[in-house]
Amino acid sequence: MANINLLPWRERLKKERQQQFLSVIVAVAAVAFVCIWSVSSFYDGQLSNQQGRNNFLKSEISTLDKQIAEINKLTETRSQLIERMELIQNLQGNRPVIVRLFDELARAVPDDLYYTSLSISGDRVSIKGVAKSNNRVAALMRNFDESSWFTEPALLGVKALPNGSNEFEISMRKVEPNSSSEEP
Repeated sequence: MANINLLPWRERLKKERQQQFLSVIVAVAAVAFVCIWSVSSFYDGQLSNQQGRNNFLKSEISTLDKQIAEINKLTETRSQLIERMELIQNLQGNRPVIVRLFDELARAVPDDLYYTSLSISGDRVSIKGVAKSNNRVAALMRNFDESSWFTEPALLGVKALPNGSNEFEISMRKVEPNSSSEEP
């Protein structure tokens, strides 16, 4: 007798192909999920690594900003100290000059004449005083003219007082003579 297969082989084959297709789809989906997960993990790791670097750089930048602020503060303090030192050196250097200037003012005073006020503004010296006669004022002017510490003496005014003396005002310019011509 002939062998006849009455089983639904087409449906079975179709079912097997569907199962294979579903298996392949599940396998492809699993592989795609693993690939997507690994790529996402890689980029997340790279992102967190870069954020760590950025945070480190920000902290270093803030530390450097603080150091720069300290350096600027120290530079400002240094410039103020240098300015003070120069001022002190200038004052120390001018100390003998002021003493010598007052000494010269005292030496120039003739008898029967005295100063009532003295003002120094920059290099201008203004003197007010009282003298017994105009000759004493003239002698004072000659003494200032001969002095190496004063130049351009100018008599601004002479006024007679009721007691017979004269009130005068003189203006002149102070100069520092060369140290070679200065007397000890």
